[in-house]
Amino acid sequence: MKLNHTEIQTIGALKKAGYKTKKIKDELRDNLIHKIKSGQDAFTGVWGYENSVIPELESAILSRHNINLLGLRGQAKTRLARLMVNLLDEYIPIVAGSEINDDPTDPISRFAIEMIKERGDDTPISWIHRNERFFEKLATPDVTVADLIGDVDPIKAANLKLSYADERVIHFGMIPRANRSIFVINELPDLQARIQVSLFNILQEGDIQIRGFKLRLPLDLQFVFTANPEDYTNRGSIVTPLKDRIGSQILTHYPEDIATARKITEQESRIDPQQLDAVYVPDLARDLVEQISIEARKSEYVDPKSGISARMSITSFENLLSTAERRILKNGNTTTQLRLMDFMGVIPSITGKIELVYEGEQEGAGSVAEILIEDAVKTIFSDYFPKIEKLERKDVQGPYDELLSWFFEGEGFELLDDDKDGEYKKKLDSIPALDQLIQEYQPNFEKKDIYFLKELLLWGLVGYKKLSKQRFVKGYQIKDIYGSFISGL
Repeated sequence: MKLNHTEIQTIGALKKAGYKTKKIKDELRDNLIHKIKSGQDAFTGVWGYENSVIPELESAILSRHNINLLGLRGQAKTRLARLMVNLLDEYIPIVAGSEINDDPTDPISRFAIEMIKERGDDTPISWIHRNERFFEKLATPDVTVADLIGDVDPIKAANLKLSYADERVIHFGMIPRANRSIFVINELPDLQARIQVSLFNILQEGDIQIRGFKLRLPLDLQFVFTANPEDYTNRGSIVTPLKDRIGSQILTHYPEDIATARKITEQESRIDPQQLDAVYVPDLARDLVEQISIEARKSEYVDPKSGISARMSITSFENLLSTAERRILKNGNTTTQLRLMDFMGVIPSITGKIELVYEGEQEGAGSVAEILIEDAVKTIFSDYFPKIEKLERKDVQGPYDELLSWFFEGEGFELLDDDKDGEYKKKLDSIPALDQLIQEYQPNFEKKDIYFLKELLLWGLVGYKKLSKQRFVKGYQIKDIYGSFISGL
């Protein structure tokens, strides 16, 4: 039943309107049922979970469970918890002035009980919006029971001239103040075991204990916990009795394909519209951004337990556009096309987001980032051009022989970071074998993306050790691998 919250301002008016109290878990359940029946998406903006995480989450809500979302970093655990707010009623009434959102028809605090006893149907009520019914706490080792549950407030005792034996001297913590709300504890294993123990009765019976006070407060809460499997070995764990009281544990995961990953990156990237107008981004470049994260998740240099957050792709894409934008500003142009060499600008977005194993530490974060970019290029290269095998017969002509001959007979090829678009295209057009290969294997490729594909072809041959690439201060140079070796001698 939807009530006019602007007109109903007392308990008497609330009763006349036929208000019936509802527990938060029933509230979430009823609103989810309505959304499912009407075909509405309850968790908009979360991609890749349509057939895995979201059905399990909806089942947990329908079962009225407290929930633990377990997964590596950057898997939208907190996003899912925040989206649950949309399943709450838009407004609910509380006793005006209540610290713990007392239900006017079922008060639990001494303040609200005494006020209703004194004023009856004239007791004033307030209305709170669903956005005010979401509380979030990051579990850190310094969190105390007082922070979560509450403590005795000596200042309140002095002002009210009360004995410490009077429960009115209690200052409620975050959890009682979140009564009738969604309460999220992020990174639950980081919470000290003795603090986790203090949650037992709240989840089960609604009792809270503060400095010897045994209070029966049947708090009405929807708990959502998030946890990272890495924490179980590195920092802490969820104590077994607490796990037993959490109704559903749901495993999250990374996007399973590039198309889904691209949706997430495009949705979450903070890109100025002027950047997108000024920098043309080929589809192939967007795929390459996501492929770097995929390569990182299976790299021998990266610790798989730490995970590779979706934030790596998001910040890489932002840096990629900014690298191209910087070239526009330096050249005094108004537009440009994204180049493969611009991916050197995403290295700072990678180095801070990967946890390296010993072998990776030996290579160095910057070198590992370059290796990941090279591996991503090799993977995508084989989707567009004939695969290069490690062992090839020398007497059989290969598809790349003409291109490799061009490099063997020439002086090499240079591209500068700040080449203007015309110069950049002219240099790539100077290699006829590139056009021949594209005409043969990708004849229907998008014309305006051809130059990015040409660069991909060159970088792919470098990745497969058919050509050599050397980075210098203002750009890079590609040469025949044997010619480079001979000239070195």
